[in-house]
Amino acid sequence: MVFDTVRIDADGAGLTGDLVHPDPAVGVVAFAHGSGSSRHSPRNQAVAGVLQKAGLATLLFDLLTEEEERVDAVTAEHRFDIPLLGRRLVAAVDRLAGIPATSGLPVGLFGASTGAAAALTAAAERPEQVRAVVSRGGRPDLAAGALARVRAPVLLIVGGEDHDVLRLNREAAEEIEAPCSVHVVPGATHLFEEPGTLEQAAAAARDWFVRMTIPETAP
Repeated sequence: MVFDTVRIDADGAGLTGDLVHPDPAVGVVAFAHGSGSSRHSPRNQAVAGVLQKAGLATLLFDLLTEEEERVDAVTAEHRFDIPLLGRRLVAAVDRLAGIPATSGLPVGLFGASTGAAAALTAAAERPEQVRAVVSRGGRPDLAAGALARVRAPVLLIVGGEDHDVLRLNREAAEEIEAPCSVHVVPGATHLFEEPGTLEQAAAAARDWFVRMTIPETAP
């Protein structure tokens, strides 16, 4: 595995990302973390590790600057600013196209919590580049008008005991015109803290993203 630190310029903000890639990689997945989290999220890092073993490069980066993080910790005003987070993720997708190790690779987006809405928003803005989207315990409903414009296949992973979020995901799935599946992990709550549940979510995400790396064949 090759480990690189990546700088992403978005909205005049310099964001830091951790890019890990096999040599060679078959695809790349950018992560959008959830409310109050960062690129150091142990859950996202665990999922990233599973993807890397499948030959996928991963980019974990902070959607907010350090100053924005400090403000958000008090006011929570940025974590629900989906247009802002979506633009930051679009900038990450564009940055990956300029990195030799990831240029030309199929791109997937993985979003947790509010990061799922950012992932869907970015997928709608970059339909040619983004080939798959996975949400874990996400809030796709917050992507609102972007849902109908998503063209990449979408997997919504939700804990079976996360009842309100499960309902919101099922409602959002009806608005997504692209291929979409709701994957329920039995016994899991919102953070997938129950034994074995995060591993199930990571395996489902891996399988979904691996599909985007398989070349399309003519009928």
